[in-house]
This record gives sequence, structure tokens and C-alpha cells, in this order.
Amino acid sequence: MNSMISSFIEPGNKVEIQMVESQRNQSNEAPRTYASQIQDILSENQIELVMPMEKGKLILLPMDKEYNLVIYAGNNLFQCFARIIDRYKSNNIYTLVVELTSNLRKYQRREYYRFSCALEMNSRNLEEEEVRAIEERDPYSNLIPGLPLKRSVILDISGGGLRFLSTHSYEPDSLIYISYNLLINGRKKEYELVGKVLSSVKQEGRRDSYEHRVQYVDIEAEVREEIIKYIFEEERKHRKRERLGS
Repeated sequence: MNSMISSFIEPGNKVEIQMVESQRNQSNEAPRTYASQIQDILSENQIELVMPMEKGKLILLPMDKEYNLVIYAGNNLFQCFARIIDRYKSNNIYTLVVELTSNLRKYQRREYYRFSCALEMNSRNLEEEEVRAIEERDPYSNLIPGLPLKRSVILDISGGGLRFLSTHSYEPDSLIYISYNLLINGRKKEYELVGKVLSSVKQEGRRDSYEHRVQYVDIEAEVREEIIKYIFEEERKHRKRERLGS
């Protein structure tokens, strides 16, 4: 157990395993969560897990799929993404070997992981008719094109919202239009979303600079999963660069 991650987790810690939603079969079913525990820590990025069971039967989770792991370590929760690379029986225990494909991070349930970045973004207040469309639960088909936009910079992004910096303020609880590009499958894709302003704070010592926190409103599940997948891929690239020392 000669590993940095052994400072945070250890054999015996309970683990929840859930397949990443974008890799499940297309259905409206909620993702299944399976209970396991850490059997051993093999290296900085490989862990042995006890193969989960349900109603006395082993659950043969597919290999080479991405999984979301939540690890219960004392009073702390940790989360990471991982891939199953081997399955075997050792000392009468059926075991999974998983390889971590993201950093181990502290986790608070029901929160989305925020990925630090510096992405250009455009935004504006919603018009009254657009707000009415939100109230009627049909926001995106009624967005008015061509209205003036204000430029901003995204500081971090998640599947639930984002934080950005701008030279203008927005009223808390107001609804805004936001637009930004992400690199999806090697191509730029524009995202036009509606957000609710949670906070708008003037930055001390910086003239005309405001930091905003925004929560997405009525975002489609497919779009949310694309954003989470983008964050996952960027995190994996960052981790790979760290390993290569670049």
C-alpha cells in the first residue's frame, strides 16, 4: 500500500459504484448503484475492490467502461472516476481491479464537481417574453436571437452551473441567457443555456469586476451529460499531463 492515495483511503472503506450515465444504454432508468469496499490499494492509480453482490449473486460489471466511485473514508466522502481493468478470484474473494482515470477529490453528495477553466462566454438578461416562456416550461424554443451580448470569462464549470467574471453585474435571482463553446469530440460546439443568478459580487480592489454564480435552468439531460463528459475528459487530460511531467 505504497501510495499517496493511501493517505486518504484504506482497505475496508465502503464504496459505491455507478456507471457514468453517458455510457449506459439509452433509457430513462436511473443509474444503478452497487455497494462494494476497498480490498487493497495496489498503486497510486489502481485499487482492488470486492466484486459487488445483489440478492446473493455476483454483479459482473462490464470491463473497460467508465464508473463513478464514491468512497466512504471515516467522516469524509471521496469521489473519482475509474475503469475496470481486471476481474479475478483471490483467497475466495471475487475481486475487481480498477484504474483511476481522474483525481481523487472530496465529495459532497448532490453536488457537481466544478472544473477550473478560463473559457470565453457571452450573456445577457432575459427579455420579459423569455421569462414567461421559462414559467411555461418551454424556455429554449423562445430565446430571441440577435440581441446584444456582454462578454465574460468562465472561471469554473460543472454539470449544474458555472462561475464567471465580468465587468457588469446581474441581480441575484434574475434569469440570464448564457452562451459558450466547448470542444466536443474534437469540434467546437455552442451551448445556449438559461441560468439563474445565485450571486453577483463586486471584486475588491478591481474596478468594474464582478463574480457571478449561476445555476442552469431546465437544462436537458443530454446537454448536462455532454458538459459532464467534457469536464471528465479535460480532467483526464490534465491528469495525464501531470503524470508525464509537462
